[in-house]
Amino acid sequence: MPELPEVETTCKGITPHLKNKTIGKIFIRQPKLRWPIPAKIKKQLPQQKILSVNRRAKYIFINTSIGTLILHLGMSGSLRIVKAKEPFDKHDHFDLVLKNGMCLRLHDPRRFGAVLWTTEDPLQHKLLSNLGPEPLSDDFNAEDLYQKSRKRKVSIKQFIMNGNIVVGVGNIYASEALFLAGLHPRKAAGSISLARYNKLITAIKKVLALAIEQGGTTLKDFTRSDGKPGYFQQQLNVYGRKGEPCLICKKPISHCVLGQRATYYCTQCQK
Repeated sequence: MPELPEVETTCKGITPHLKNKTIGKIFIRQPKLRWPIPAKIKKQLPQQKILSVNRRAKYIFINTSIGTLILHLGMSGSLRIVKAKEPFDKHDHFDLVLKNGMCLRLHDPRRFGAVLWTTEDPLQHKLLSNLGPEPLSDDFNAEDLYQKSRKRKVSIKQFIMNGNIVVGVGNIYASEALFLAGLHPRKAAGSISLARYNKLITAIKKVLALAIEQGGTTLKDFTRSDGKPGYFQQQLNVYGRKGEPCLICKKPISHCVLGQRATYYCTQCQK
């Protein structure tokens, strides 16, 4: 699943190709994604200028003067910039064709992605209005996280993966941040001190910032024609390394399932 750093990289990658460009046509080959693609955008969006492209959580906004197209990549989606005349594949469900002959193409084999439309403030859309702060913003801080965690018995890993608490701390990055902070993923969120939340905040920001920085080297890949998203290879300490030696203490990395998600940790380094 594309996580926040990948979505941020996608947003940065497509922005120069879309900003200040005029939309020519909209093609909807498969309207039945996670929610139906609104057919009315085929008439409303042509001739509109794209004013800006930005992101909130894992949603990408394509902003025009009459409204905002909201894109979500779901479990398997990816976006590419291709020539409009390039043949489409089986799972290329949506094209935003520009007047310059280029095209933003959504590829989504599992069809859990979304193409939505709003004429209101996109931040007030029902899918986004209750989201937590962005993890790299000043609004995401130890004091706030500490207060939200009081009396919470849920595991710290599930707590920081809750989008109403903070957005974008996906499964991989939660495991990695907890390792850097020295916190066991099963530890109850309400039992963690403010000092340890300070360490966790620092770890989350570090892991995500590094992932976004690494992703920046793949921006050219959003114009590739092979259909492969331009995501990057993460440098991981624990995730996916069950049984391998911890990079710090050499004890084998452990594995469990929390909230139906694979979780990796070191029993020696994380308490």
